[in-house]
Parts: sequence; C-alpha cells; structure tokens
Amino acid sequence: MAQLHGEALDQKSRRPALVELSDAWLVGRARELIAAIQRTDHDEQLDIVRTLDELLEEAQRRGEPTMVATLLRAAALARLVTRGLAGEAEPLLDEMLAHTRRHGLALHRADAHAMRGRRLVLAEQEDAALTEIARALAILDDSDTPDLQLGKRAWAKMQATSLIDCWLVLNQLGVYEAAEEVIARAHQAIRESAGPHEITLQLMNRVKMLLGWGLRLERVDRHDQAAEKFRTAASMAVAVEAPFAESLFPRRIGVAAVDQVGVLAAALAFAEPDEAHIERLQHLAAEPGYPHEQVIVVIALARCLEKVGRRDESLLALDRIRKTLAEDNSQPSMRLNLAREIARLEYDGTTGAARSLLEYASSLETELWSMRESQIATLNTRREHERLSAEHGAITQQALQDPLTGLPNRRALDEHLRTLSSSATAQPLAVALVDLDGFKDVNDQHSHAEGDDVLRVVASTLRDALRGDDIVARYGGDEFIVLLPGAPVSAAKQALGRSVSAVASLPHHLSHGVTLSVGLVSLRPQERADQVLARADAAMYQAKRGGGNQVSSGAAGGGEAAPEWLEDDPASGGEEPT
Repeated sequence: MAQLHGEALDQKSRRPALVELSDAWLVGRARELIAAIQRTDHDEQLDIVRTLDELLEEAQRRGEPTMVATLLRAAALARLVTRGLAGEAEPLLDEMLAHTRRHGLALHRADAHAMRGRRLVLAEQEDAALTEIARALAILDDSDTPDLQLGKRAWAKMQATSLIDCWLVLNQLGVYEAAEEVIARAHQAIRESAGPHEITLQLMNRVKMLLGWGLRLERVDRHDQAAEKFRTAASMAVAVEAPFAESLFPRRIGVAAVDQVGVLAAALAFAEPDEAHIERLQHLAAEPGYPHEQVIVVIALARCLEKVGRRDESLLALDRIRKTLAEDNSQPSMRLNLAREIARLEYDGTTGAARSLLEYASSLETELWSMRESQIATLNTRREHERLSAEHGAITQQALQDPLTGLPNRRALDEHLRTLSSSATAQPLAVALVDLDGFKDVNDQHSHAEGDDVLRVVASTLRDALRGDDIVARYGGDEFIVLLPGAPVSAAKQALGRSVSAVASLPHHLSHGVTLSVGLVSLRPQERADQVLARADAAMYQAKRGGGNQVSSGAAGGGEAAPEWLEDDPASGGEEPT
C-alpha cells in the first residue's frame, strides 16, 4: 500500500509538481486513490483525503468544469467512506450540485444527487435518500444521448458511474429489484468501452447485491429463490478472477481474487457452506473494509462453522461483528440480516415463548417485505414527478433564455429588472448597456455563423468576468444588458472595465478583434425600465464616440451631475479607456 501512495502522499515533494502535471493525470490519480481508499486502514484513508483535497484545489485553480466536478465527487466520496468524516462531505456535495447546474453537466449533477442519497442513508434519513435517487434517475432517464464534446466513451463511463452510485443507495436500502434494473443499465452503458477495473467493479457490485438479496429472501422463507441468488453470485465470483488481476484495486500479485476480497469468498461459501472456506473467511473477516461487506463475510463464515458443528464459534463471530457494527448505518437491511442470523442460531425451539417470538419476527418480516414493495412504488412515482418537473422547467427556461448565447433573454431581463428595482437590498442598482465594436465587419467579411460564434465567446467572457449575482442578458443583435445589484457606479465601472479588458484580450481567432462599448448608469427612484435603459443607451453611444473599447458612466449627458469620484477624471464625460 505504501508503494501505491508513494510520492503522492509525500506532500513536500508532490505539491510543486502538481502545477506541471496534466489534467488527465489529476483525474487518473484521483481515480486510483478512490479505488485504494475503500480497502485501506483509517490512517491511510485520512492521508488519501488530504491528497484528494490538494488535487481538488489544483483542479479548481485550473477551472476546467468537468475536471472540477470529478474531483469534487472524489473528495466527497473519500469522506463518505472514511469513518468520522461523512458530515464533511455535505458542503462538497452542495458545491458539486451548484457547479454542475451552472455548467450544464447533467451526468455529474445526477451523480451529485446520488451521492447525497448515500449521505442521507448514513444519517438514517431513508425516505429523503429515496427522493435524491429519484432525482438522479430522472436526470439519467433524460440523458441517453451522448455528449459529443465529452466523447462517447467518457460519456458512457460517466453515465455508468452515476448509475452505480444510484445502485449503491438502492442496495443499501434493500430495494433490490430497482437496484437490479439500475446496475443492468450501468453494465449496458460501459459494455463496449469497459476496462478491467470497470468490469471488476461491476461484477463485485453484483455479487454484493445478490448476496444481500438472497439473505433478504431467506427472511421471508423464500429459500429456493435465495439459493438461486447465491449460486449466481458464486459463478460471478469465479468470473471476476481475470479482470481483477488487471484492475486498480490494491491486490497481492499472484493471489486469487477470492483470497483477497471478502464478498467473493463469501459468495462461494453461501452457495456451498463447507469447512474448506473457514480459514480463508476468518482471515478476510479480520481485514479492513466496509462494515456491511464484513457482515456478509462473517455470516458466510458462521454458516460454514455451523455446518461442521462449531456452533459456539459461529455465534461468537456473529456477536463480534454485531459490536463493531454498532455505529454503522450504511446498510440498514444488513443489520437485520445479522440479527436474524444470530436469532436463528440461538433458537432451540424448546419453549413456547421462543416459538411466539419467532412467529412475531416472521410477521414483522412479512410487513417489512410489503414496505419494500411500497418503496419501489414510491421511487417510481417520485422519479416520474422529477422527470415531469424537469421537463416543465426546461420549457420555462427556454422561454426565458436566448438560444444562441444561453443568457437570459429580453423577457427575462424585464422580470429581473422589475424584481431588482423593487428590492431594497439590490440598491444601488447599476445598469449597463454593452454593444460590440466592429461586429458588423465580422458578419460582412466572414459569415453570420462566424458572427454567432463571436457572440457566444463574448457572452461567456462577459459573464465570467462579473460577480455570480450580477445578471447578463442578451438585449438583441450585438447588444447586452448587465444588472449589478448593490453596486455603486464606481464599483460597477471598475467591474465592467475588467470585462472590457477581458474581451479586448481574447485571441483574435475567437473575437475577430471586436471590443466593447459600455454605457453605465444607476437606477433612479421611481424610474421606469424604458427610462433607465434609454439613459444607458445614451451613455453607450458616448463610449462609441470616444473610440469604443471603454466604459462611459454617462455623467456628461442626460442632465446628470458628475459624481464626486469622477471630478478628477481627465477623460471627458467620465470615460475610462481600458
């Protein structure tokens, strides 16, 4: 394991090198560490969390949206699987959700909801977790067309990752039919592009699900169906051997997968309990791992011990894992499997009271089975509701969005201006009209398609140069309106000056040399929208007359006295060349 982390965990030697490493290296390293953290001890997990935080910080410095989303997920997941850190995942997941919405990363947004569901299971909020999974699946239901910019293979892997994160929560909740549907979709997504690690992960996940499902079926006396699940899991445990040898999972070279991974060894034991499995299961039960996976291993061990008449040892092993599981909430259904196994071994059938308790437990199990079916119905209802809500939201958004730039359109601008003008917290409200200098030449000398590309680039640059709560809308043609709530003219002018400089600094092949002329005014009390926009328009033409590529505050026109902070400005009319 020390070799796996190596230099990456030596902070002094690694930190300067991060700046020099590629985006692909950052993502690949995060992927390796996430594979490692799930099978290491607590101290090493803490080291990995710190390393992932540093990778995330570097990704955020670079700013590439997909990479940032990937590293946010990795940092959050590392905390969810590390004892005592689950609460720290919440702000990271909130940030991931906001980031993916802002950048239109649908698959990553679905994954953020799935990860929130996982966090809610740990907090014992199962109904809320089910809602998050419904939201994730609704997004995934509408995301079946590959994003060509991302690439078909990368898109398929991301889709599979999101589906597997949904599956994990459904499996934790014991909603196995829905879990089976989701993991089958994950397999379908990556069947053509999966490497050894993805294949190993898929097979191991299905083994875990089938074992949990089999144990759940036994609790309602469906023993034949349970045995079938165990046999299928055992065949998959054998099939995982080849891809496991080439996967990213920490492993001992030359040692069989069933001798290294507890759930694989457990699958063979559940299918055919036997003394031959005992030593291997005892060894694997003592190794670090997910608590709910350890329960599966110990129940399998207990059945093998019982098979050869070592009932007391069987009970001792079960009782030991029950004590270590006391603080784990990751898989409620597995706790019940453990309780049932202990009760089954302790029950000797000699007293009427014991028989009554067993009958009572059977009645409760039947009731829980009915509740599980209700959970599936609830999931499907909420999933459809979320899908319809998203569809309605998309239609509403289209009505308020400029299709070329993705910015709010003129209708949305009117609503924002009306809302902000009546809000005391938005005052003073700066209003700017932005016009492109030289845009007509782009259309005349190149093409309207080239002009559309320039508009998109300028819109994005303008939006990124301003604050998050500033509003940039397309007003029409090559004109934009900017609303800066709570910004006095002085601060607004500095912010817009940075926007002018950002556009002027764009590479020529992107901007074709266009610049910005900006007219800036401040909303007056009781002023109508058409009046403030007319003043901003006049100020913009003042910037044009000054040669463009600048911000004009309009202080020399429209009957306004120049504010004090402009009196010493040598540029006429308060203009500020950039």
